[in-house]
Amino acid sequence: MSDKYEGLKLKNQLCFPLYAVSKEIVKRYKPFLDRIDLTYTQYITMMVLWEHKCLNVKELGEYLFLDSGTLTPLLKKLEQKGLVERCRNKDDERILQVTLTKAGEKLKEKAVDVPASMMSCVHLEEKEAESLYRILYKILGEFSEDAEEG
Repeated sequence: MSDKYEGLKLKNQLCFPLYAVSKEIVKRYKPFLDRIDLTYTQYITMMVLWEHKCLNVKELGEYLFLDSGTLTPLLKKLEQKGLVERCRNKDDERILQVTLTKAGEKLKEKAVDVPASMMSCVHLEEKEAESLYRILYKILGEFSEDAEEG
């Protein structure tokens, strides 16, 4: 006989191990990010800016899967640290541009070892890591498509 509540067991939820692993990985980032005075969310924001140098808040939010309500205080903190500058687009005042400063670019050099340090905390074979990466980005891609349709 099938238990109609089987789907409500924590062990049967795909979301739970994703949540728990994400939380644990972020926790393991902390000592490495403390050295460069960034939180995890500040770090991933800086990673996008190190790659693109200047983006508007909407574009940044799309890369990070964050809304402007989450990004605004985050960007204010990064601006207070002198790592980014925020300014209104000259052609359209509604658009807020975020630009990497020289100090922000310089921080990249201090952060360069963080990814390798983190990989030593996650014990996956290279093939396993590649498979997990592909699966997670497949799911994220589906969520992006859903957002575009909605």
